[in-house]
Amino acid sequence: MKQQIRMRFPGGRAKAFTLSYDDGVEQDIHLIELIRQHGVKCTFNLSSGEYPPEGYEWEPGTVHRRMPLSVCQSVYVGDDIEVAMHGTHHPFLESMPTPAAMWDIINDRRELEAQYGRLVRGGAYPFGTYSDEVVGMMRLAGIAYCRTVKSSHSFSLPRDWLRLEATCHHRDPDLYELAERFTTVKNVRDPLLFYVWGHTYEFEDNDNWGVMEGLLERVAGRDDVWYATNIEICDYAHAFSELIYSADGALAYNPTSTDLWAFCGGDTVKIPAGGTANV
Repeated sequence: MKQQIRMRFPGGRAKAFTLSYDDGVEQDIHLIELIRQHGVKCTFNLSSGEYPPEGYEWEPGTVHRRMPLSVCQSVYVGDDIEVAMHGTHHPFLESMPTPAAMWDIINDRRELEAQYGRLVRGGAYPFGTYSDEVVGMMRLAGIAYCRTVKSSHSFSLPRDWLRLEATCHHRDPDLYELAERFTTVKNVRDPLLFYVWGHTYEFEDNDNWGVMEGLLERVAGRDDVWYATNIEICDYAHAFSELIYSADGALAYNPTSTDLWAFCGGDTVKIPAGGTANV
């Protein structure tokens, strides 16, 4: 029996990388071009009630330029993109009466699912603010994770997916140092998650698209990293937690529909969906 069983990502990888960007702004189009050039994935957090009218023209000099629905529907497509919620009208949810806040949350999920023809199970808190009551509403609305604006500066998987902390914002002065640590660390014990968030309009506002380009050059294209959306990582971690072990811990049964990997006593083991493996 091997006493230590550590989660590994698909293919036995020890590391995962993901991005999370908010508000559905025009600059997201360039970010999507960049992630596809580098083979990574991104989650985009959208507000279903905040699209500008079709054909709307922003005043010259406006940086925060939301896209109309028709453009968003043509942009946020593909397996490398997740659509997640960000509040129907991007409110301070914790400041609203409970019925109004609950409506905003469940309506946002329902509308986004109708608009994009896919399940929406993740999100980011508008303005990064929330309360215990709001967290409970997210859970009741079927939201699996919700991102805050807090930076952990670590690569640990979250203990509470509804109070999800990113590793850092892309403006963080330690961004490249964190990327260096993430890519060079060897002999990984617990799985590592490098999670970066922000708003793409900030790249235009600060004239620093090179920050993202530099980040992707550092972390993309690595055999030991799983590039995934937020919900893919969340779902995989939850699936791993569903493993059922024999009394002596030597066998693991995977009751889920997802192939899982584990690091056990120096060996990487695949536990197939619906199957059993010696661990």
